[in-house]
Amino acid sequence: MAAPASADLRSLLTRPDADSAALAATYRPLFDRIAEGNPARERAREFPYDQVRWLVDAGFSRLRIPRAYGGDGASLRQLFALLAELGAADPNVAHVFRNHLAFVEDRLNSPEHPATAVWLERFRRGEFVGGGWTEANNARFTDIATRVSTDAGVTRLSGDKYYATGSLYADWLDVIGRDEDDRLITALVARDQPGVTLVDDWEGFGQQTTASGSARYRDAVVDEHGIFPAEERFAYQGLFYQTALLAVLTGIARSAFRDGAAALGKRTRNYPLGTNDVPAQDVLLQQRIGLLATRVFAADAALDKQSATLDAVALAHLRDEDEHAALVEATVRTHEAQTVVIEAALEVTGTVFDALGASATALSAGLDRHWRNARTLASHNPRVFKERVLGDYYVNGTPPPGGSNAFLRPQGQGA
Repeated sequence: MAAPASADLRSLLTRPDADSAALAATYRPLFDRIAEGNPARERAREFPYDQVRWLVDAGFSRLRIPRAYGGDGASLRQLFALLAELGAADPNVAHVFRNHLAFVEDRLNSPEHPATAVWLERFRRGEFVGGGWTEANNARFTDIATRVSTDAGVTRLSGDKYYATGSLYADWLDVIGRDEDDRLITALVARDQPGVTLVDDWEGFGQQTTASGSARYRDAVVDEHGIFPAEERFAYQGLFYQTALLAVLTGIARSAFRDGAAALGKRTRNYPLGTNDVPAQDVLLQQRIGLLATRVFAADAALDKQSATLDAVALAHLRDEDEHAALVEATVRTHEAQTVVIEAALEVTGTVFDALGASATALSAGLDRHWRNARTLASHNPRVFKERVLGDYYVNGTPPPGGSNAFLRPQGQGA
């Protein structure tokens, strides 16, 4: 499909019109294929390059793009529901898509920018975007040392980043830095060029194949269509990033529950104090699994309700209406969902072992991967700070900090 004329881009952010059943029919078979090899990849720390490419080739990276421009026309609610399903299949693969989907969302919110048509064509060709915003130091998130400078018509970028999630899978790296006037700039840099070094030095015990390690830039050339003022990023960017994490955590809760229930059904020996010689018939163990089912239900419900509030913000932008009220609502719901989803994921991935024997801790069983991944993802944005904001909002009526750029208004991008 040829790139649309720039005049047509005024209506790029359109009302979603995707059919959920059709989306499921397209992507669930891929999720099933990805799930089959997930335990083995976790054990071997094998990067899922093929699995990411399957999804990109199928169009998963273009879910939110209107169908007229080569995408599925999905709503944000549908997008994050599918991301949760992918998270249940392989949370590392799901997490890899976070930065790409956020950059796509930014282009949808900025249809009149002359670069948007270029990026739409790149997305249609299957080009993928990784991230790299957090500085590789212990300074505050707002202390950006990465520099963007232009000389003789060529813009270059130099700096060091960490938490560069998805970088090893990417064609483009979305990097934040400061220009000669000290303004925050987001710059797209081609991964495969001199001056870009990606290092697999991620040390976390979870999300081990998300390529969340270091990225180093030394006079890397910035794409001529990839320079954007950071303050112009879409208003709900921080909320989008956070919702992506919540979707993956919801997926992890589902998969841990699934694996735990299946393991209990296969157990043949119970403890002497059990209520039945057959573990699957032990009422206490049944109760434990039943309790965890309610936690998964709570996470699913929280994600569904919260992600719908992001659609309300996007709709306000589409209608050229004041987005403030919708942003406040979405921010409050995102903070509330964060505690619900994180607590559910941590409880399910940890408590499931109470229904199983010591054999469930075997590395070959792979049940530890659920807790490791959930605990790592939950640590990116400690819920204690979001709960404090909620308390101030409900007691004192203090509006929550804005849902925009995480480095301008901290909201959920950092780690």
